Amino acid sequence: MIHIEPEILERINSWLAPAFDEDTQTTIKNSIANDPKGIQESFYKDLEFGTGGMRGVMGVGTNRINKYTLGKSTQGLSDYLHKQFPNETPKAVIAYDCRHNSKTLAKVVADVFSANGVEVYLFEDLRPTPELSFAVKHLNCHCGIVLTASHNPPEYNGYKVYWKDGGQLVPPHDSAVINLINDLNYADIKFEANDSLIHYIGKDVDDVFINASAENGSVGATQAAKDDLTIVFTSLHGTSITAVPETLKRAGYKNVHIVKEQEVPDGGFPTVASPNPEEPAALKMALELAEKVNADIVIGTDPDCDRLGVAVRNSEGDLQLLNGNQTMIMMVDFLLKKWKSEGKLQNKEFIATTIVSTPMLTKLAESYNVENKIVLTGFKWIAKLIVDFPELDFIGGGEESFGFMVGDFVRDKDAVTSTLLACEIATIAKSNGSSFYDELITLYAEHGCYKEKLISLTKKGIEGAQEIKQMMIDARENPLKEINGSKVLKFEDYDLSISKNMVTGEESKIDIPKSNVLIYYTEDGSQVALRPSGTEPKIKFYVSVNSALDAVSNFKHIEAQLDAKAEGLLKDMKVL
Repeated sequence: MIHIEPEILERINSWLAPAFDEDTQTTIKNSIANDPKGIQESFYKDLEFGTGGMRGVMGVGTNRINKYTLGKSTQGLSDYLHKQFPNETPKAVIAYDCRHNSKTLAKVVADVFSANGVEVYLFEDLRPTPELSFAVKHLNCHCGIVLTASHNPPEYNGYKVYWKDGGQLVPPHDSAVINLINDLNYADIKFEANDSLIHYIGKDVDDVFINASAENGSVGATQAAKDDLTIVFTSLHGTSITAVPETLKRAGYKNVHIVKEQEVPDGGFPTVASPNPEEPAALKMALELAEKVNADIVIGTDPDCDRLGVAVRNSEGDLQLLNGNQTMIMMVDFLLKKWKSEGKLQNKEFIATTIVSTPMLTKLAESYNVENKIVLTGFKWIAKLIVDFPELDFIGGGEESFGFMVGDFVRDKDAVTSTLLACEIATIAKSNGSSFYDELITLYAEHGCYKEKLISLTKKGIEGAQEIKQMMIDARENPLKEINGSKVLKFEDYDLSISKNMVTGEESKIDIPKSNVLIYYTEDGSQVALRPSGTEPKIKFYVSVNSALDAVSNFKHIEAQLDAKAEGLLKDMKVL
């Protein structure tokens, strides 16, 4: 018999009060009797805002996504909006993805907002996350919410909060909202909707967003060249089907083949083990279709359409999946070329990326005399840069986890516009007798060949969370002095905001917000980062290695050496 800890039992019993509906109370009572371990998992903590908002398994409990946890968050946010805008009627826009219960939960959020005097614009059906970010500014709203769990498994859902600039909630607003939420009781939630404050939106916003995506994602491909490009696209059962095909069409692309088996939105994701374009298996059906139609490029997006996976033909003509860093390098380079050709580089522009993404982006930026600003993981930090540096022009930026943002008309990673940009790059390269892949290798020859590898270790439940916590404590208290035969020169601890020279012992301050991330820099130019995921029960290890590439023809040889070096680093750290 599993013993339920008294503190957890007290939390469970609090949900048997009249503030909770009969179905919730019945589920709790049945779980106490039949699934004590499961009910402990559901109540042992509160869901927290991570790098991508609040995300978790759907179900009953404080550690689950349900009408009460979302209602409480929305109540706290409503209270904060009234504090921040005391002489206005606050406005919020709400979108949701294809996941189970998303539509129902979105209406709950709308009801709570309206019950608190917040005017609501609710999308009539599922829409991509980047369209929500766009709509916040387009509709002049004070905040936005999207119900999504991105690429997590089917049992998950989530709640992402956006501020009036269209970017996700960042300091000081995030902590202020969280404090208000924590001070609330569930009985404080106002669920009774004021229907007069809820407005349904759809095609009118779609048209403006898609036109903006078509404009911002275009970098100069001619119509004749577009007609010569064959594209395979899959929405992986997600929301991108509502925007990407139409964006490509309006941009002039006609040879677009959609994976029919994955076209219909479905929160069960029946044809894939995981709807994550970072995982090669997710694009299996798209790659098979691409071989049938002899496609030049394959693109798949995650359920809420903020990440994209890209496959292109390599030098042997075989389809090859690119990693997020490779796609980002190509997108940034083509945007920089466009800005330079139009005479728009005036020494007041910047690109942006994250601390665990490829260092090659800095080399690329330097070659154009443009600044590369490096921030914490999560696109909210990139969006914040646009607000913090209004005197500078943002060109584009991304992170290794398959997200990219073109310009600032959307303030989050955006697979709609990025899909078009990837196709534009492939089109222009092909029309010049080259290819997307060959252009990437050319950049490696010019700036150095960089190769990255990511390993994620999944650790579920209470025990898993503790294991991840202990792994970070051990690494923090006993930093490695050597990795795979290469001396560690620098060790950065972003939680303590300290950068330590491992040779001299000298320490300096890291001047960005705190985060539970550790990074090693070795004598041979390698980097290894450790970071617990903010949205999944995982600890992630990011490796970056590099070498000079004296000739494009030597790429395969150098790539094999770098792959072996990356594997050696991970084995030495006992990750593989």
